[in-house]
Amino acid sequence: MSSAGNGHFMYFAFGSNLLKRRIHHLNPSATFHNIGRLKDYELKFGYWGDSVSCAWHGGVATIDHCPGAEVWGVIWTLSNEHLSTLDMQEGVDIGIYTPLEVSVETDSGPKLCRTYQMNNFHASSPSPQYKKVVCLGAEENGLPAEYLIKLNRIGTNGYSGPSLLDKLKI
Repeated sequence: MSSAGNGHFMYFAFGSNLLKRRIHHLNPSATFHNIGRLKDYELKFGYWGDSVSCAWHGGVATIDHCPGAEVWGVIWTLSNEHLSTLDMQEGVDIGIYTPLEVSVETDSGPKLCRTYQMNNFHASSPSPQYKKVVCLGAEENGLPAEYLIKLNRIGTNGYSGPSLLDKLKI
């Protein structure tokens, strides 16, 4: 595991967990460490197998290996006690995501982090609510302006009903 020492680990977030309010929903020990760039991966949106996300009503974020591409995100430091809640949130136990150890470039050097990649990926546009959470988190944590423009250009599926966004009270 990506140890940050003293009973903590580092986690690289690139989707809804960019937003502090979202990561704290189940992982209150998460503290901002830095922003970083994951090289040779691209950000994609979709769903797992035949299961469209009920919580977000559309595609959710994952990463896919792609030489020359990059994904920006936030490195959070979490208490080891929240490893199980983070894994549960990502659906590791039912096979939705697989944890990965990745080297994330930061202005203070590379950091070894835990992150997640979707299994059995099927491309699908995110809901406007999910995209809003991703964009707000990117803005909140100061991801590069060019990356924010890229995120804001992502098309959505137009869903207008209730979603997990409502529980975050944004």
